[in-house]
Amino acid sequence: MMKVRVGFGYDVHQLVPDRDLWLGGVRIDHTVGLKGHSDADVLIHAICDALLGAANLRDIGYHFPDTAGEYKDIDSKILLRDTMRLLREAGYELGNIDATIAAERPKINPHIPSMKQTLAAVMAVDENDISIKATTSERLGFVGREEGMAAYATVLITAR
Repeated sequence: MMKVRVGFGYDVHQLVPDRDLWLGGVRIDHTVGLKGHSDADVLIHAICDALLGAANLRDIGYHFPDTAGEYKDIDSKILLRDTMRLLREAGYELGNIDATIAAERPKINPHIPSMKQTLAAVMAVDENDISIKATTSERLGFVGREEGMAAYATVLITAR
C-alpha cells in the first residue's frame, strides 16, 4: 500500500511601501510589496509550511527562523528548494499542490502561468502538479482593506 500524506499551509504578510511584491517566485509590478524578514513571498511560505507539515517536519519558522541573519531578505525560492530537499531526504515526493492567494490588488490571474513555471522549476516537479488560484475577500478584513495578503496551500505527498 502506498503511503499518502496531506499538509496544509497558511501565511500572511503586511503590504507596505518601498518593497517589491514577490508571489510564487515571480516579481509583480505593484505600488506596494509584502513586509517580512525574507522577500515575504506569502505563497511560497504557505507551500513550504504545507510540505513540511505533510512530512511531519515542523514548520517554516523552525527550519528558517526569522531571527537568523542568513535569511534576511532571502529569496523564498531558496527556502522552497531547501524544503523540497528536506522532504525528499525524509523519503517523500510531491503528489500535487492546490494553493490560493487572497488579495484585492493587483490582479493575480495573469501571473499564474509564470508562477507555476517558476515553482515547478525550483521544486523539480511537473507544472501540472501545481494549481494556483486567486481570490479577493470582497473588500472584507485586512485583505479587503489592502493591508496585507494571505495564501493557503494544501499538498499531497507520497512515500518513495
